[in-house]
Amino acid sequence: MALVKAGVVVLDCAEPEKLAEFYKGLLEAEEIHLTANRVEIRSPDGTQLALRRDVNATPPSWPRPENSLQAHLEFEVTDLDEAERRIVSLGGRPTDTNRATGPFEERSYADPAGHSFSLRRSVPQGPKLG
Repeated sequence: MALVKAGVVVLDCAEPEKLAEFYKGLLEAEEIHLTANRVEIRSPDGTQLALRRDVNATPPSWPRPENSLQAHLEFEVTDLDEAERRIVSLGGRPTDTNRATGPFEERSYADPAGHSFSLRRSVPQGPKLG
């Protein structure tokens, strides 16, 4: 058994309950733990996120350099347009207007607290030939 194993990604924010609603809606997740300063959620595929209260949290300003991106979440989707509609309906916003097309298309967004994340179109994998 490993001495250390991966835990959960934690996002600091001023209002964890509100941000949890956004990610529960986006990931079709359920709340699995709640305290006064932390909400943890888990999606059907097992992805876990925790939202931790920090009243002094400052969201990154990416792509502006004064408070640059340090980390971001990346989610895989099959339908970028449908996922974008869901993000906007939940209070998120697009941050990248460069809409590259092709098999590795990716789009960038900010959640309601300003955390950066991206959607990457998942490409169906066929059997290897040869």
